[in-house]
Amino acid sequence: MATVPAPDFDENGFAIVGFDLDGTLIDTSATLARAVNHALAAGGRPLIAPDQVRPMIGGGAKLMLERGLALSGGADEAEFRRLYRLLLDWYGANLADGSVPYPGMVEALDTLSARGVRLAVVTNKFESFARTLLTDLGLIDRFDTLIGGDTLGKGNAKPSPAPIHAMIDRLGGGRAAFLGDSSYDVAAARAAGVPVIAVSFGFLSGPVEELGADAVIDGYDELVPALARLARGRTGRGHDGEPG
Repeated sequence: MATVPAPDFDENGFAIVGFDLDGTLIDTSATLARAVNHALAAGGRPLIAPDQVRPMIGGGAKLMLERGLALSGGADEAEFRRLYRLLLDWYGANLADGSVPYPGMVEALDTLSARGVRLAVVTNKFESFARTLLTDLGLIDRFDTLIGGDTLGKGNAKPSPAPIHAMIDRLGGGRAAFLGDSSYDVAAARAAGVPVIAVSFGFLSGPVEELGADAVIDGYDELVPALARLARGRTGRGHDGEPG
């Protein structure tokens, strides 16, 4: 099993590392763009390019559709409910079609697992969708727990800290860090008092530095060194041994 070369964590390293799903572990943009356009076409709306959909992702399917419909004037409540149902039905039947893990992600997970780190997924996607997607991609067994946007009930998805707290509780406590690509991820981690790493390759709505994360990585080969730096109280961007 391949691992990512990196310095060992010190004795104060992280016991738990949590990950957002869409735009962090998996590039789901092609599938989600098709789902949004399926709903827009059913409503007689103009289709939108995948690059337009990418920054709409992160707050869950409902917010993604709201943003897509806003480009053509929005929709009343009844029409929105109809199109939202169509989007969910299509997406549920095509979850893994076109969705791919980011390069180096599996190897980084293997490295962390080999060091005894407990791994979690905390996403605003419905838990059932997230579980099916990870299962279809052969990744579900790499994680010790999965928390979806509906797992803890209404009002307890990111940016609430509740799912981050639940992640830590489920995995027996200990020092934790979180990885994500959106303001929801950073806000949830901040509110939970957990260091957060932003990925520059995710579904960003602006410069990654504007998210205000403790560290930024440009690829999964940088994850373990970034965690090691955070464990030693260092923040910023760059490989271990570089400024930042």
